[in-house]
Amino acid sequence: MSTPVVEKASVSERRRQRTIKIRGYRPGIWTYVGLTVVFVSAAFPLWWSFIIGSGDASSLRERPWWPGGNFIDNALAVVGNPAVNFWPALWNSIYSSFLIAAAVVITSTLAGWAFSKLRFRGSVGLLAFVVATMAVPQQLGVVPLYILFSDLGWTGQIGAIIVPALTSAFGVFWMTQYLRQAVPDELIEAARIDGATMIRTFWTVGVPAARPAAAMLFLFTFVGAWNNFFWPFIVLDRQNPTLPVALSLLQSNYFVDYSIVLAGVVLATIPLLLLFIFAGKQLVSGIMAGAVKG
Repeated sequence: MSTPVVEKASVSERRRQRTIKIRGYRPGIWTYVGLTVVFVSAAFPLWWSFIIGSGDASSLRERPWWPGGNFIDNALAVVGNPAVNFWPALWNSIYSSFLIAAAVVITSTLAGWAFSKLRFRGSVGLLAFVVATMAVPQQLGVVPLYILFSDLGWTGQIGAIIVPALTSAFGVFWMTQYLRQAVPDELIEAARIDGATMIRTFWTVGVPAARPAAAMLFLFTFVGAWNNFFWPFIVLDRQNPTLPVALSLLQSNYFVDYSIVLAGVVLATIPLLLLFIFAGKQLVSGIMAGAVKG
């Protein structure tokens, strides 16, 4: 009768020791050097864009290393450019990116729960098929997709970039692998013994366990949808663009003022920086919770 208690105590002890080991680890000097190199490499393109975007047309030739004083003027030139439609394009990017990220999280969590915790015929083959679709280049589906949305009369509308992205093969695979490890089968059996339906079990057990992975998936999907240029450039028009498509119009003139272009790039990056600032703490806490999970 005491065996389950001993096993439970040993599991708790292993978790405690693992947590102590992780929290007690002190990185060495080379760890900080490596992190500094990675940070500088990642931040330098944005810093360089801000430097050029705060100068004038001659800044690129002079190779400056410190920001100038024209960023606000350049930003106002981007916002006030009638060919860009900045504010409608910004709203289109926020609206479409949020809907795509939310839909991907919902569909991927549901599919991941089914593949990881439900037993049905053909589940392994179906999951393999879903993962295999990740190897198909996006460019192969552009022509049939455009013909389809043209027949539906959706070309030029924001729904043409939302509907094809409502689900993600990577998201399904990601949530399947996470839920398979995060939710013990014994917990599901206990919920069934207590009389919970599968929907209730998913809502009370699966959804709380999936929050760290869902937060990461939402964040990365939002960034991917925000930066997507290829398909929106094809299916949308100049009257109803997303922000990357609208900013590309700054380079359509005979003379390209790269200080204006890169000021627009910085403006398009600011919402993503704000998203990482406000969601970063929850994202890191979710990663750490998964790291110490037994």
